Amino acid sequence: MTTATETAGVPMRWVGPIRVSGNVTTTETHVPLATYESPLWPSVGRGAKISMLTERGVVCTLVDERMTRSVLVEAEDAQAAYAATQQLDLRFQDLCKVVRTCSRYAELVAVRHEIAANLLFIRFEFSTGDASGHNMATLAADALLTHILQTIPGISYSSISGNYCTDKKATAINGILGRGKNVVSELLIPRALVESRLHTTAEKVAKLNVRKNLIGTLLAGGIRSANAHFANMLLGFYLATGQDAANIVEGSQGLTVAEDRDGDLYFSCTLPNLIVGTVGNGKGIPFVEENLVRLGCREEREPGENARRLAVLCAATVLCGELSLLAAQTNPGELMRAHVHLERSHTTTAAEVRA
Repeated sequence: MTTATETAGVPMRWVGPIRVSGNVTTTETHVPLATYESPLWPSVGRGAKISMLTERGVVCTLVDERMTRSVLVEAEDAQAAYAATQQLDLRFQDLCKVVRTCSRYAELVAVRHEIAANLLFIRFEFSTGDASGHNMATLAADALLTHILQTIPGISYSSISGNYCTDKKATAINGILGRGKNVVSELLIPRALVESRLHTTAEKVAKLNVRKNLIGTLLAGGIRSANAHFANMLLGFYLATGQDAANIVEGSQGLTVAEDRDGDLYFSCTLPNLIVGTVGNGKGIPFVEENLVRLGCREEREPGENARRLAVLCAATVLCGELSLLAAQTNPGELMRAHVHLERSHTTTAAEVRA
């Protein structure tokens, strides 16, 4: 762990390094986390240390990527709305051409729709290069909506946003279809490391994950989500890298899996809604630019590759923190002892934050 710096008033530290491999990048890097929850730094650091002690580290697989925006139109009745959907499906290539007039980087990858009474909800899905794509998707959706209203009869304008995207809300549709980068992170930890570094066993972690993350979340009524604290790592990473922090709402929807493999621990975090970018709003702030450069996410690459690298580094960070917390919770009193020790016995001062 390196010295702390100040992030717009929020303490930030670099933790790691984390060893990452997979279909996007193979690297070893420290990662920045901006947070007031100081125990998060050593917690993620413990997971990062374990990644460095395994051959492949955290294996991150980018499964899919798309930014979404939904629009809402109305028809006289459901039959007219259904007729409009048939026209939409037939005209997909025309819609792609409309999108290309709006941006050099936006590409329409899918159109989905749903009818409720006489209302037609249309969900556009785009690839957006290195941008997270909020504004790019809205601009394209606005142009698409104008085109659709001009060329498809029987429908009229209702809203540029129909809440079927879904932006900054926990919904089933995002968990099913994804919004942003869909990344699966995995780590296989030998028995000896589980015992010496996490002070637990694979059996205990796997059992706790089922009882806490799966059954507990089910009883609580969680929406397409079963994890301990994805939001903690996401917020710290998002603030440090200039992301829209409100997107941790859908970003924290995800699944933790833990398996006992003959004493070795297989641990995985699936994050279908990582909304990150390396260009756009929030990226011109000096400390953000410095952080992105240090992460290797401002290199001269093909459009989209820097954002994909950032997404898998984020997913690896989430896994490190999730692993450390679950391991701690298998031991009575460990979590609270750590918080008391780290938050009460060593309060970070303003001078330390700026050091």
